[in-house]
Amino acid sequence: MIDDPNLIVGLEEVDDAGVYKLSDDLALIQTIDFFTPIVDDPYTFGQIAAANALSDVYAMGGKPLTAMNVVCFPIQKMDISILQEMLKGGMDKMREAEVTLVGGHSVEDAELKYGLSVTGTIHPEHIITNGAAKPGDKLILTKPLGTGIINTAIKAKVASEGAIAKVKQSMTTLNKIPSEIMQAVGVNSCTDITGFGFLGHACEMAEASSVGMVIYASSIPFFAEAEEYARTGLVPAGTHRNRKFRAHQIEMDPALSPEMIDILFDAQTSGGLLISVAQEKADELLNRLKKAGIEESTIIGEVTAKPKGKITVKRI
Repeated sequence: MIDDPNLIVGLEEVDDAGVYKLSDDLALIQTIDFFTPIVDDPYTFGQIAAANALSDVYAMGGKPLTAMNVVCFPIQKMDISILQEMLKGGMDKMREAEVTLVGGHSVEDAELKYGLSVTGTIHPEHIITNGAAKPGDKLILTKPLGTGIINTAIKAKVASEGAIAKVKQSMTTLNKIPSEIMQAVGVNSCTDITGFGFLGHACEMAEASSVGMVIYASSIPFFAEAEEYARTGLVPAGTHRNRKFRAHQIEMDPALSPEMIDILFDAQTSGGLLISVAQEKADELLNRLKKAGIEESTIIGEVTAKPKGKITVKRI
């Protein structure tokens, strides 16, 4: 355990980023994320990696200010133009987020990897963690699921052009707008959906908040193609790991299809926000999200008092 009175969110909490208090009205949010390419186009990969890294700050209600590039590049195997395009994609996404690139670090590696170390700011009393969901809250998801399955289909070269276009659009979209809206409305808890999958991150929120959850699978937004590809076995290894790790915490409706279960556990890249909001504010939040163009935003469940740390998934 790290003993520092200014460390508000640290290693002891399984949250999206660390938060360190600088003064009574200012705290730093710090996070880092990088990974291997999930699409063939280096420019698009750069955009996705940047959006994914910035998402942790947005999930906590903060404003990202600066970033540093984290690059692993196989200089002996890849043309330098690939690196240039990748960094351009990341830079363009940072400009969209109004984030200043202040530096970075690169190493030669056998495998290409890219991401960002991000620093943001927030008022110490306005931090949105994944550990403050309350019984009676409604749960809202802001992006469709299934990017991991479709990315696997892309690697297998069987994904349709339509599916590719949809997941690229989703993964390159910043969580900036939904973050600003949830701050304006006032919510209890939030996390972003990434590698642990929807149910993995929902379990983290349930554990951290000492609550239970009921999820209505029929309300979950997902890419239709993901269901099709999952049916043929195009499911990433990370999705299977997520399911194995969290299965003991989840009561699954036996009527759910195997494909839908795969989608619920699917390892996401640059996914949406899972927001826990008081029931009386849920309609306002949802309406404002949709009015702002976050059209896939949906109420997908609710928070319960018990069983703590457990999730019930119903088909309806």
